[in-house]
Amino acid sequence: MELLTGEYQNTLDEKGRILFPAKLRSELSTNVLVITKAMDKCLWLFTPDAWNDLSDKVMAQASPFDPKKRAVVRHLIAPAVNVEFDKAGRLSIPQSLREYAGLSKDCVVLGINKYIELWDAAAYQAYQESTKEELLSATEGLTDICF
Repeated sequence: MELLTGEYQNTLDEKGRILFPAKLRSELSTNVLVITKAMDKCLWLFTPDAWNDLSDKVMAQASPFDPKKRAVVRHLIAPAVNVEFDKAGRLSIPQSLREYAGLSKDCVVLGINKYIELWDAAAYQAYQESTKEELLSATEGLTDICF
């Protein structure tokens, strides 16, 4: 399993392509990533194996008769697409996903262990500012973790 970590500043070109960080690319065992909408206004990127694990778990819990679960499937599973790196190490982000995440020129790529997030840089900065208190509260619940 790949260990994907780090925060990187990259730019989206006029064709909707982003040069993927070489450090993250070197950790991948595949030339394809699955991209979908995240819960926040960003995109999630998975290796095909990690995506299959997650989507199988979601679908195992999803009932077409439960409106909340249908909403999750429609938001997370339905828009997912496979995207292959080009020879220059770029990913072409589909327009509908770029629009969802509000991606403009400046972007932030976050390696979060088993998946990657792609944010518009201004949206990520606003998210960090708006969740400062929530973060402090959440970290108080981690008192059993020592290193």
